Amino acid sequence: MRAFLARKLLLLPVLLLVVTALVFGLVELVPGDPVDFMIGENAALDRRVELRAAYHLDDPLGQRFVRFYRELLGGELRSLHTRRPVMEIVGSRLPHTAWLAVVALLFSALLAIPLGTLAAWRPGGWVDAGSRVGALVGISIPNFWLGPLLIILFSIRLGWLPVSGADRAASVILPGLTLGLGMASILTRITRAAVLDVLQADFVRTARAKGLSEARVVVLHALRAALVPVLTVLGLQFGALLTGAIITEEVFGWPGLGREIVLAIRSRDLPVIQGCVLVIATTWVLVNTTTDLLYARADPRVELT
Repeated sequence: MRAFLARKLLLLPVLLLVVTALVFGLVELVPGDPVDFMIGENAALDRRVELRAAYHLDDPLGQRFVRFYRELLGGELRSLHTRRPVMEIVGSRLPHTAWLAVVALLFSALLAIPLGTLAAWRPGGWVDAGSRVGALVGISIPNFWLGPLLIILFSIRLGWLPVSGADRAASVILPGLTLGLGMASILTRITRAAVLDVLQADFVRTARAKGLSEARVVVLHALRAALVPVLTVLGLQFGALLTGAIITEEVFGWPGLGREIVLAIRSRDLPVIQGCVLVIATTWVLVNTTTDLLYARADPRVELT
């Protein structure tokens, strides 16, 4: 396991180097001039030339690439508009997105894993049929439609939860539920299929033959052995939440990383876009590595090489 972890950590700088190079190149292809967003398209030509020179926007691509890396490594990468350090902007937004992702993941796991296990325990029963219908409905409903429905029900009609923002602790419930329900639909089907497959294994029949209770067999033996695909989906979903929560953050006015990326794209704030994507890519790698390490903890048969 140590060799596996060391190899992953050694590959991390190389991967981030490739990612940042790709992000830099793709952002340069985005149409629009950042100066137009600062002073407007009708501003005086000399003012535009002055700003482009001040921000080195007219420098050759190779020069801008080298400057980007130098500023990034030196912690001097700044927003074109506010001149705030990019890492300061990302640092103020990332905790909100991480907290939203954790809440959504908890909603998803607490609903999907027990439901999927019960569905596999009694295949063809009413729980199994209900979980299939619920999963189909959950996958089919987009977040931009589910979010407003939850706002109408829990905020406007019942008055239980805030509509938007992150001023109160309860503000995370509705966006977390919006993301969690969609994730739970997929996770329920994965859990059911994994547990159903393990229940046919020889070691499960042996556990039953020893006289263990059915609940103990299902929870302590079958579910634990079925956690590898479940952990895979959870890890991928957690990483996807850091990038896929953009619509939900916009609907609920959640001040997260996804909303910051949208604002940066609208104003073509190139350093902020690059910084946000770099943080997201780093998080993806760390989440995937952590998921791989959890495999061996969940199933001793898994060997990390």
